[in-house]
Formats: sequence, structure tokens, C-alpha cells
Amino acid sequence: MEVRYAPNEEAYQRMTTSELRSAFVIENLFRQGAVTMLYSDVDRLIVGSAVPKDRPLTIEASKKEMAAEYFLERREIGVINIGGEGKIRADGKEFRMKNKDCLYLGKGVKTVECSSGDAKRPALYYFASFPAHQAFPTAHAKFSEASKTPLGSSEQANVRTITKFIHADGIKSCQLVMGLTELEKGSVWNTMPAHTHQRRMEVYLYFDMDDDSAAVHLMGKPNETRGLFMRNQQAVISPPWSIHCGAGTKSYSFVWAMGGENQEFSDMDAVGMKELM
Repeated sequence: MEVRYAPNEEAYQRMTTSELRSAFVIENLFRQGAVTMLYSDVDRLIVGSAVPKDRPLTIEASKKEMAAEYFLERREIGVINIGGEGKIRADGKEFRMKNKDCLYLGKGVKTVECSSGDAKRPALYYFASFPAHQAFPTAHAKFSEASKTPLGSSEQANVRTITKFIHADGIKSCQLVMGLTELEKGSVWNTMPAHTHQRRMEVYLYFDMDDDSAAVHLMGKPNETRGLFMRNQQAVISPPWSIHCGAGTKSYSFVWAMGGENQEFSDMDAVGMKELM
């Protein structure tokens, strides 16, 4: 498990592009036949992936970084499959995971095993995990049946659909909030007007992009913004003091996951367009 310590809201202003990427961008997240994990000191987030091919993969605790007997001993986790069809077995119960389906597992679940239905088109399980002080029931949400909210306009180049899975009015959790956003063709802007939320951090996973596409993710304090070029299946960590928005060369999708003191989806501190610099 890689461990990262984020710079504060003053230090990032003096960093080079490569230093910013080393601190905030997760570039090589999905590795064939492996589980990849990164621990961030920002709200003790663990973000990772599992790409099973010919054999199942188990999400296990890292003794050095977690000091736990099993991954969910003191944690909760949300998993979204952005690849081919697969299955997740949690404490002996099996869940069929189609593309963009979500699975929530709460504190106390001892075994988490991931598999793919077809090794030539493996499942790509992306997960975000935060510490949990309370156990909530396991819940599986099919993307095809999830509640979707259309937003934006063509004039603003941000026609998009938000799918919320884990939130106060959906799948219950201790502190995790998770879902995904899909932009329509011809739309490129996400999360504008920009905002911060002091009460929780956020991590974005950009996906559904081709090899010639990129999304410019804007981060930093509203009056000291920085741009990070994001490629397909790369994630970026956003501390509470940072805005998190961006625009792509083409339409794309992204998974968002949050953790902190407040689960209210609308709890954010809006930043006016004239405040951005």
C-alpha cells in the first residue's frame, strides 16, 4: 500500500507540476491481476482497485498501515465496477456486479473476494474506504435501477447526469458518500460553479476517456488555482480547502467519493465565477 501525506494549502502554491502530481494524482491505479491501494492522510482515505483476471482477488488489510486483521475491521468501503461484468463475494454472499453497479460493505465484513466473468474483459473494481465507528448493512445498487438527476445546459457545455449511490437518502453509511457523473456528448465542464467543503474531502476517478483525450482538473484555493491533466482511469485527491472541477477535450465520466464530518450532498461552500483566479 502506498502512503501519501498531502501538502497544506500554502505549500502546494510553491510546488512544480510533477510535485503536485506526486502529491495528488494517482496515475497507475488499475493493474491487471492485482489489488492496488493508496492510503492518504486526508481523512484517512484508502482508495484502490482490483482487476481480477483468471483468479479471484481478495481485498486484505495491510498490517503495517492499517494494524487490522481484516480490511473492514474498522472501516467501510464503496465499490463501483467500471469494467466488464463480475462478482464480489462478501462473507459468503455473492453480488453480481455489472458495469457501473455499486456495492457498499460496512464495518465488520471479514472477507471481500472479487472476480471477473470474462478474463478478456475483466471487471475493474474501483473502491474508496474511510474509517467507520458504526456498522451499516451491506447494500448492492444496480446502475440500471439507480435514481439519476440530470443537470446543466448545452449553453454552459455541462449537460450531465448524476447518479448517487451512497448518501443520506440512499445507501446508508458511516461517513462515505459515493456516486458517479456522466457528461453528455458535446459537454465538457464538471462541478461548475466551483465549490469547496471544509467538512469533508473528495476524490475523483476520471474514466470513459479514449487515449487521445484528457480532462484538466482544477484544484487549489479559489484565488490560487492549479491545473492537472488527467488521463483515463486516473484519480485525484481533493483536500477540504481545494476546489475540484474541470473540463475535458471530450465528454467523460467520473466517480466521486467523499468522507468527513457531514454527509449532506448539498453541504458545500460555493465559489463565485469572479472569485476564481
